[in-house]
Amino acid sequence: MSKKLFTHIPLKLHKLPEPIFYQLRSMPENTIYVPHQHLWGEFVYSFSGTLEMQAEGSEFRVPPSYGLWHPPNTEHHGGNRQASFHCSIYIDQELAAQRKMPEETCALMVNPMLRAMLNHLRLNPPRSIYALEESKLLDVLLDQLAIAPIAGSYLPDSNDPILIRALMYLKDNPHDNCSLKELAEHFGTSERTLARKAQRDLGMALSEWRQRLKVMRAIPMLQEGASIESVALDLGYSTASSFIVMFRRLLNTTPNEYRKSGG
Repeated sequence: MSKKLFTHIPLKLHKLPEPIFYQLRSMPENTIYVPHQHLWGEFVYSFSGTLEMQAEGSEFRVPPSYGLWHPPNTEHHGGNRQASFHCSIYIDQELAAQRKMPEETCALMVNPMLRAMLNHLRLNPPRSIYALEESKLLDVLLDQLAIAPIAGSYLPDSNDPILIRALMYLKDNPHDNCSLKELAEHFGTSERTLARKAQRDLGMALSEWRQRLKVMRAIPMLQEGASIESVALDLGYSTASSFIVMFRRLLNTTPNEYRKSGG
């Protein structure tokens, strides 16, 4: 039996009610976000689950500890496979330019201060008419977004024929711990060539990309209640502790802390 799909049509606004406007959303699993764009910028942060969006001809998969920035007038669409609880922060076009927000869609790293403000807003969403304190908080939040490190698409892809095949293999076999040399030989190239292609197209070593992939695969399993030990084994780790070290390095939280936080 096929799963029921839910279509989300974004709220159409002709003008932002506030220069920095906050919206909180709770979406069921298998929600589709139809293609849309608006005159203002949008920062999307998921309190649970992974953001999966398409914009500017690229796919963006963004886990917790990161948010996704869409510049003004950028068409984007996507969906969430698991139930999602996330917020959108809309930023006036002129204000986004003044604060020098990125001019392309990208993932932004969420530091502890920014995360604390986002969680505060989740528990205390602004009223329909913003109080001075709420406007000040959103202004500080924008200051933090403007200086947030850019992480591109977090899990980028490639157009290189050999690298495409290697990445597809790793996506299909996240548990495989073959070495870079073994992977290169499997696809008829050299270790040095594959490493160079990865650095050129992905902007990172293939080992880093593989760990990011494992995090992306771990998140839905943790959400569905799988034990940390079973997730670690499914992803090719010999011990849960080594998986926990990797997860914490990439997301600044342990798998158990992530699950307790409602991730």
